[in-house]
Amino acid sequence: MHTLVNNYTTKPELPRCTGSFNARDLRFSRTMIFAIEEINNSTELLPGIRLGYQIYDTCSAVPVAVHVAFQLENGQDPVFYKGDNCSQSGVVVAAVGDSGSTPSISMSRIMGSFNIPLVSHFATCACLSDKQEYPTFFRTIPSDYYQAAALAKLVKHFGWTWIGAVHSDSDYGNYGIATFLETARREGICVEYIESFDWTHPQSKIRKVADVVRRSTATVVVAFAAPGDMKILFEELAWQPAPPRQWIGSEAWITDPNLMRFSFCTGAIGVAIQKSVVPGLRDFLLNLSPSEVSASSVLTEFWEDAFNCSLTKASKQNKRMCDGSEDLKTLISPYTETSQLRVSNMVYKAVYAIAHAIHNVICEETNATTQCNKYIRLEPQQVLTELKKVNFSRNGYHVSFDVNGDPIAFYELVNWQKSEKGVIEPVTVGYYDASLQRGEQFRINRNLTWLEDGTQVPVSVCSESCPPGTRKVLQKGKPICCYDCIPCPEGEISNMTDAPDCFLCPREFWPNAEKNNCFPKPVEFLSFDEVLSIILAVFSVSGACLAIITGMLFYHHRTTPIVRANNSELSFLLLFSLTLCFLCSLTFIGAPSEWSCMLRHTAFGITFVLCISCVLGKTIVVLMAFKATLPGSNAMKWFGPLQQRMTVMSVTFIQVIICIIWLVVSPPFPVKNLTTYKEKIILECALGSAVGFWAVLGYIGLLAVFCFVLAVLARKLPDNFNEAKMITFSMLIFCAVWITFIPAYVSSPGKFTVAVEIFAILASSFGLILCIFAPKCFIILIQPEKNTKKYLMNKK
Repeated sequence: MHTLVNNYTTKPELPRCTGSFNARDLRFSRTMIFAIEEINNSTELLPGIRLGYQIYDTCSAVPVAVHVAFQLENGQDPVFYKGDNCSQSGVVVAAVGDSGSTPSISMSRIMGSFNIPLVSHFATCACLSDKQEYPTFFRTIPSDYYQAAALAKLVKHFGWTWIGAVHSDSDYGNYGIATFLETARREGICVEYIESFDWTHPQSKIRKVADVVRRSTATVVVAFAAPGDMKILFEELAWQPAPPRQWIGSEAWITDPNLMRFSFCTGAIGVAIQKSVVPGLRDFLLNLSPSEVSASSVLTEFWEDAFNCSLTKASKQNKRMCDGSEDLKTLISPYTETSQLRVSNMVYKAVYAIAHAIHNVICEETNATTQCNKYIRLEPQQVLTELKKVNFSRNGYHVSFDVNGDPIAFYELVNWQKSEKGVIEPVTVGYYDASLQRGEQFRINRNLTWLEDGTQVPVSVCSESCPPGTRKVLQKGKPICCYDCIPCPEGEISNMTDAPDCFLCPREFWPNAEKNNCFPKPVEFLSFDEVLSIILAVFSVSGACLAIITGMLFYHHRTTPIVRANNSELSFLLLFSLTLCFLCSLTFIGAPSEWSCMLRHTAFGITFVLCISCVLGKTIVVLMAFKATLPGSNAMKWFGPLQQRMTVMSVTFIQVIICIIWLVVSPPFPVKNLTTYKEKIILECALGSAVGFWAVLGYIGLLAVFCFVLAVLARKLPDNFNEAKMITFSMLIFCAVWITFIPAYVSSPGKFTVAVEIFAILASSFGLILCIFAPKCFIILIQPEKNTKKYLMNKK
């Protein structure tokens, strides 16, 4: 269409359309004529009533559409085509059209002021559902609101989260892409670029859009555009083909046969109006008589353009004259393409919707017959009211309108596939039915062809999916679909793909190496089947056996001087306590239980006090024996066997009291240590009362120090068998072991804490038995001559 400049002094010229002839739109208009003639010949719908019509060409341009709207209201003669059925010239009660959303918006605003209903077959802008602004607008094609939802579901279905978007710079494209983007964002889809264009834009603008498509990293391109706009873009891309792109098309262009010649778009997929069958339409379209063609300037233009010939001598000289051999049945053209009637059926349904509304106004059912009043003056408002109520089926296709003037949304999913002849054809591969429940609306039920005739679904993501065991971290300044995959921190997992966050395992669980699952932490304690436990147990049993053997040896030689020296009763009691000391270390091995926890510490505390009290008694005996040799001394009278027994019993009884108080107030108990190691559980005995534990150890330490001091004082006193010196050495070892035990016990982790305690028990026990009894055993077994009264007398 060329632009007119009006000076407002003369009547402006009528707008004229320019550009190539659109055979597809001619098919739409001829479909309307076919439907009207079918209705006029019907005995059920509007019997005895003949509908007239006027056809205008809006050129898909707003100025022309506005002019047409005013023509319809003013009753001016048509500029395109007129039927001969009108008995009341100029009276228009409804209109079918327009194919574009932008012209329909302009026309509906004007016609709405006169309550003239406009029923569109191809205007899909979601904005037209606003009944406040467009109260008289209806359509037989679904709103772009549903198309946007279907396209978003389609993109999401194949896992495409990184896409490009191009759209027509029109109401159809702008509103459509806005609705799609809103739905796509809710589905987690990101858009790399959004470009708008129009076929009227300069070539530089079209080239810029094509370059954006070529340079983009998104493999998938969603195009919400009119067929004419897509034709211009594809032609530009064809000059310098882009890397393979997966095109996702809106219903406006995805079934347009003119676009299927671009082979680089093979595999395109999109939503389309339901393919349908209109009986008799093909024959009607192909049966054009010469007189009918000659009577219409539009049909004449179509005929001359289709067959490249001239019907009149006044036509261009470079065309041959049509000779009558032209045959529409052999013509390959969008006009004759009726194998996939989609939008044509929308035109057909729009005409029938208006006819049913008129029928409901002027016709009545009486005695099983229909009577229509052809003389009634029909008002547009009446037709508008009845259009809201229409509900019928035609050729198996349902027709009704909701409160917004929209039909029930149903789309087919079509895929551009090459036929056996090598021609691209739209193949139905699924559907989208908005009337079904959520989750059942979208179905794909056939194999698809992808870009470059591939069979593998193309990948279009900004970042590869993060595997389980990692989490997504958004890249700064980029959309949410662009992210880095960061391994989960220690102790955390993610068990799903593209996890936004990692989460902690339960306290007693720990992640596997892949950090995608939590497993129970291994429970660790000093068990009997460990090498360390076996070694310690062997030493423990060996020590106990050594003490028993020593006791047996002493008992066998109980009458000899070396055994009788320094109270043999204390020696036997000391050997007994040492046996218990060795054996009590075994209670520290194995899984802690309530009884074992209480037993191991109390048994250890009591047996060691018993042991040291015996050593203390022997030390005091040495001191008293020396004093007894002094003139006039009766020291042994005050520390005889009875006093020695009482000393051992009283000293040990104090430890028993400490242990009883500890067990009553806050006894040791088994506990799972989850803090020392994060990856495993240490099963150990909690002290219960730390005061009780350190009181037991402190009492042992106090006795040991006291005994050590006495032994040091008695080390140079005359003694037949150097027992004072041996006691000094043994207590020195004992104190050294337990002094080093304290820092080692505090710093050792897990089961090694128990091992350190067992080692201290065994080391100190071995120190006592070896230092005190080994020299005596050596004399008994190796040097028996020294174990006689004669030897002792000679020594004195």
